Amino acid sequence: MQETKNKASSKDEAELVDPRVYEVGYLLVPTISEGDVPAEHGNLKELISSLGGQMISDEMPVMINLAYSMLKVVSNVRSKFDKAYFGWTKFYLDPEQTTILKKKLEQDPKIIRFLIIKTVKENTIASKRFVQREGLRRKAPGVGESKKEEEGEAIPINKEEIDKEIDAMIEA
Repeated sequence: MQETKNKASSKDEAELVDPRVYEVGYLLVPTISEGDVPAEHGNLKELISSLGGQMISDEMPVMINLAYSMLKVVSNVRSKFDKAYFGWTKFYLDPEQTTILKKKLEQDPKIIRFLIIKTVKENTIASKRFVQREGLRRKAPGVGESKKEEEGEAIPINKEEIDKEIDAMIEA
């Protein structure tokens, strides 16, 4: 009797599993016309929604050069790709549904490769920031200056400026 209660309670807990945040990154075959890329992206989003997923954010696929050639076998025809459309989508989904999503993506002939990862809701894209400080560059020795004179020069260290730069890097 006790065992059946434990089984029933564990089943109820399994049904109440909170959806997790996932991200899928994917490569679409480059033979798709540029006009059809948004439709394929929409099909992927519809697939996730049909499994009970909720979209958080996404990026429309863009053409990229691949670091190495990838093979895709469709209908017993092996195709080799050096370029592909890369896109990603971040979404909520029940953990049980990810296996179904994986099987459906594996069967899609227009997807070369994909990766599903667990992630967080917050934006994790690092922004590129370039800061150039004129006072930190060393000047090349002029004509007539020797190496000994250059080595003898010491650049003064300003601790406050260094602290400000460290704070700026931490905030970025």
